[in-house]
Amino acid sequence: MTSRITLRVVVAILLNITGCLCQLDVCGKAPLNTKIVGGADATVGSWPWQVSIQKDTGSHFCGGSLVNKDWVLSAAHCFQSVTESNIKVSLGRQTLSGSNPNAIYKTVTNIFNHPGYTDAIKNNDIALLQLSSSVNFNDYIRPVCLAADGSTFDAGAKSWITGWGLLKFGYTQLPNTLQEVQIPIVSNNDCKNAYGVSGITSNMLCAGLTTGGKDSCQGDSGGPMVFQNGTLWVQSGVVSFGHKCAVAGYPGVYTRVSQYHSWINNHISSDQPGFVRVNATGSSSSSYTLLSSVSHTFFIISLYLFV
Repeated sequence: MTSRITLRVVVAILLNITGCLCQLDVCGKAPLNTKIVGGADATVGSWPWQVSIQKDTGSHFCGGSLVNKDWVLSAAHCFQSVTESNIKVSLGRQTLSGSNPNAIYKTVTNIFNHPGYTDAIKNNDIALLQLSSSVNFNDYIRPVCLAADGSTFDAGAKSWITGWGLLKFGYTQLPNTLQEVQIPIVSNNDCKNAYGVSGITSNMLCAGLTTGGKDSCQGDSGGPMVFQNGTLWVQSGVVSFGHKCAVAGYPGVYTRVSQYHSWINNHISSDQPGFVRVNATGSSSSSYTLLSSVSHTFFIISLYLFV
């Protein structure tokens, strides 16, 4: 009886995990992350997959996430006017300036923007960066797990976003220290009420507070939204766009990672990322209410890269 029960448990776990087993040994584990709720400045090593994508001048303009030793996941809108030769990726970084003893730089050999992305539509806002050489994992540089095809994230499911984006829309100075904030998932139906039916697709995932005040912003583009699935951190979204930043009634919009399981694996043929099937439940009182009625025609839609 004991052996049968053990076998059933193992089979159940394997049904929810796909990808390279060696990658699943390391992805989504953040040994230095002990948080439970809220925060502002992230502690060193809390989000070891977070990367800063910088111009060759050293200025940060987008975020990203390490998904294995050679690849970074980000947003396609970050790379519409740059090439591999004029960007670099910083990993293990806590602050944009000052001492970063755990930080390293890698150059980029290839940028793969999703072929279906356009700035006008903002659908398929996802990209992969191939690093010039492999990174070595440690407590400060580790890959995140990715939400597998079929994953679900109910309204109210608590998620975390991280990055060096502006602390308020209209600011001109990025924060020096990596920021973190916890926000709930918003249903796509409620998100469509804010942005219009044609503005939100099944390839998108929304998150935010009815009252606003917590959101991603310019400079956070391409960075991860993650969900804690048991002991593993799983990336559910990629920071994409919103109406300004943290405006009441308008959640942030993220690329839904689980929709791109096959696309990612088609580009990463070896040492594929660890995909985990997630069924994240939310609270029963997680309805998202628009605080005002605004014409969809005149929105300021902000792509969250910093220029």
